[in-house]
Amino acid sequence: MDTTGINWFRYSSLQAIYPLAGRLIPWMAGSAMVFGLIGLYIGLGLAPTDFQQGQAYRIIFVHVPAAWMSMFLYIVMACWAAIGLGLNAKPSFLMVQAIAPTGAIFTFLALLTGSMWGKPTWGTWWVWDARLTSELILFFLYIGTMLLHASIDDRRRADRAAAVFAIVGVVNVPIIYFSVQWWNTLHQGASVSMTAAPKMAAMMVTAMLIMMVAFWLYSIAVVLARMRCEILERQGRSGWLREQ
Repeated sequence: MDTTGINWFRYSSLQAIYPLAGRLIPWMAGSAMVFGLIGLYIGLGLAPTDFQQGQAYRIIFVHVPAAWMSMFLYIVMACWAAIGLGLNAKPSFLMVQAIAPTGAIFTFLALLTGSMWGKPTWGTWWVWDARLTSELILFFLYIGTMLLHASIDDRRRADRAAAVFAIVGVVNVPIIYFSVQWWNTLHQGASVSMTAAPKMAAMMVTAMLIMMVAFWLYSIAVVLARMRCEILERQGRSGWLREQ
C-alpha cells in the first residue's frame, strides 16, 4: 500500500482523530478478546506445570503482561507529554489523560496478581521489596498525574502541569526494570529477555506473549475510547462534533 500520498498532519486535529478512533475501537477490542481467550487457553490449559511452583505459577500469564504494560504505557504517556509540551499540541495532552487511567489499572492488576503469587511463593502477601515498592510508586505516579490535572481549573495549565509531572516520573521505570539487578530482592529475575534465551518452556512463553498482545490491543481500544470522551467533554458544543 502506497502511503506517500497520505497527509499524516491532518490527524493532529481533533476533527480527524475523533472519527478515526471510533472506527478503530471495535477492531482493537475484538482482536484483544480473541488474543486474550487464546492466551488464557494456552496458559491455563496447555502449558505444563512448573516443577517448583506447581499450578500457582499460572498467574504469571496475567501478572507479567500487566507489569510490562504498566511500564510501557507510562513511557508512552511521558512521550506524549513531551510532544505536547514541545509542540503545544492539544491531542498529545489528551493522550496523556487518556493513557493514565489505563496505566493505573494495569499497575494495580500487576500489584494485585503479584500479591496473589507471593502468598504461596514467599508465604506473605506483601514485602517492601525493591521491585514491588517501585511498582507501587508507579501506581501513585499514574494517580498523581490524574489528580494534578483534575485539581487545576484552567485546562491549559492543567495539561502542562500534568505533562511535566508525567515526564519527571518516567525515571521510575528503569528503576522498576533493573531493580532485581541493582539490589538483592526476593523478586525473581526476568524469565524472558531480549538478550538471552527464555528460561521457560516454549508453551509458557507463547501464552505470555499472546497475552501481552491482548493487553496491548485492549489498551489501544480503551485509550482511544477515553480520548473520544475527553474530546466530547472539551469540544462537545462544537458543530463539527455533532456531525460525526
